Amino acid sequence: MLTLETSNLRHRFAQHDVLAGIDMQVPTGSIYGFLGPNGAGKTTTLRLILGLLKPQHGEIRIFGKRFADQRIAILKNVGSMIESPSLYDHLSAAENLRLLQVIHRCPESRIAEVLALVGLGDTGTKRAKQFSLGMRQRLAIAAALLHRPSLIILDEPTNGLDPSGIIEIRNLLIELNRQHGCTIVVSSHLLTEIEKVATHVGILGKGTLLFQGTIDELRRRRQEVLSVRVSTSDNIAAMQTIGEAGIDAQLIDDEIVLPPLSGDRIAALNRRLTARELDVYELRTVRNDLETIFLNMVKE
Repeated sequence: MLTLETSNLRHRFAQHDVLAGIDMQVPTGSIYGFLGPNGAGKTTTLRLILGLLKPQHGEIRIFGKRFADQRIAILKNVGSMIESPSLYDHLSAAENLRLLQVIHRCPESRIAEVLALVGLGDTGTKRAKQFSLGMRQRLAIAAALLHRPSLIILDEPTNGLDPSGIIEIRNLLIELNRQHGCTIVVSSHLLTEIEKVATHVGILGKGTLLFQGTIDELRRRRQEVLSVRVSTSDNIAAMQTIGEAGIDAQLIDDEIVLPPLSGDRIAALNRRLTARELDVYELRTVRNDLETIFLNMVKE
């Protein structure tokens, strides 16, 4: 079942095509990592989904309903943070949320609940302008959670955060998904962070969806062996032995780099080296990592 689906979503500014037919599918109960370099069209896509931009072409369905037909009813069950948090700096965290609580008509007790959930329960009367960037991001997420939405859309929630703040947001997203059953769409240009939280991934490049599927499907793409690396007690002698085996090799930074080899050939090479009384300190295969796959996708 899909919580969010777009069909042939296109958009252009002036004469420039920003989106070239996006077919996005976000399964219910997933954390969908929406990846792409800056300028790929991620924020434009999310703005269209939330009705912040007027659709030009294509269809958006949320909770199985056409967004164009039931916009208000759908948005009542969606929480979002697009780009930088919109906060009243002269108000405390609770006071910021109280304004939204009146709009959403949810119980006042919900304010303390979401502040505790995002780790801001002890901020008291401290004004938002005194908050760190990480605290401001968490308060914006608390605002998105206030009315208990089933779908949460966050645009670059870790932007500008230090490593500690990134970990806090990451753990919060996992908790919201697993313990509170929220479907989450989170955009980012950082694959390494998305990989740690996402169950599904969509990779956007120049307005085109280059990949969409589970994180495991993306990981399976990195099984290709790029090279074999060897380090021995005498790399010069090892180079000669490897050459005698008919294998091209290069010595780079005290490590011998070989082309991709089968498991049988790697084992045979190891036996040949040890037979020459060479100590093999390290023998490993180097495979595609997710970051390389991502960069190659968007580059192409």
